[in-house]
Amino acid sequence: MNAQPIGPDNTVVTLIANLSSPDDAIRGAAWQGAAGFGSLAVQPLAELMAHPDFEIARSAKRALWKIVRHAGRPKAEKERKAVQAELVKLLESSPDMVRSEAAWMLSEIGDSRVVQSIARLLDDVPVREAARCVLERIPGVKAIRALEQAMKSAPEEFRPALANSLRARGRKITDYPSQKLQPTRKTSVEAKR
Repeated sequence: MNAQPIGPDNTVVTLIANLSSPDDAIRGAAWQGAAGFGSLAVQPLAELMAHPDFEIARSAKRALWKIVRHAGRPKAEKERKAVQAELVKLLESSPDMVRSEAAWMLSEIGDSRVVQSIARLLDDVPVREAARCVLERIPGVKAIRALEQAMKSAPEEFRPALANSLRARGRKITDYPSQKLQPTRKTSVEAKR
């Protein structure tokens, strides 16, 4: 079977069908050519990312990343906003793996409008680590404020990670010392006099 090239002139239905193919060559051509499909393909690809066949799910994820990176190119503001809006929808009720991946995708193309949606994930244990890292990456004061607000109500075991994110954003945190600076075992090194 020959691989069918996928491009913006093909339909999302064709893209999903080719990504669902048992033929590696067809799946490969499909995800590699998915960039131009834009926001219309985000929801169907997210559904396919939860497919029980690992290779099909991975191909859908790769296709969605192609779309995200294409939408993030210079001078594609309208496309970026449309893809961003569809990714935000995935944060609400998708499986944990899809929500986590969507959050990471938003770290590539998201702006201050996604901060509130990402911040809600900080209370959701399966995806809170991804949300924390995404807020660390999204520029602007809104993301910093979201991390600071989370510090006030987060469970104790999550606060050192939030403190590290705030340090990475230039905030001074004294209550939770950096785990990287804590000795992991006792040493017998003596200071020279």
